[in-house]
Amino acid sequence: MIKIIHPIAGAMAILTITIFWLSTLLSELFASQEVIIAIKTTIPWGFFLLVPAIALAGGSGFKLANRRRGGVIGAKVKRMPIIAVNGILILIPSALFLAAKAQASEFDTSFYAVQALELVAGAVNISLLSLNMRDGFKIKGRLKRHRRE
Repeated sequence: MIKIIHPIAGAMAILTITIFWLSTLLSELFASQEVIIAIKTTIPWGFFLLVPAIALAGGSGFKLANRRRGGVIGAKVKRMPIIAVNGILILIPSALFLAAKAQASEFDTSFYAVQALELVAGAVNISLLSLNMRDGFKIKGRLKRHRRE
């Protein structure tokens, strides 16, 4: 069952973060203030999907690793704390701050500074989760491993 839960939870996590990131970027670039408010105030509700997905992906990944910490598995294990800390210390507080500012229609310097930080931190997590997904495919044999000569 864990072999089914892990890739589904991981895919849900990366998909959710990517949707948050793209909706934020596209709304800031092309949408009205009303759309930005709607997106920024909706994103925290997505945590009810994202947080369990990340927890399931991380927990099931550690269970599947079965104390192995070398090679491709070791790389995945090393990325997870960065993903978690980035999410807990930067992304979640930023999303809550931006939702409150958007709800109050306060699009000031602090809003855009935190928005920029959130976009960078989100891109980092998308990149790290993508690397973990790639490595998962390698472990499963869905991608060929390149040997260094």
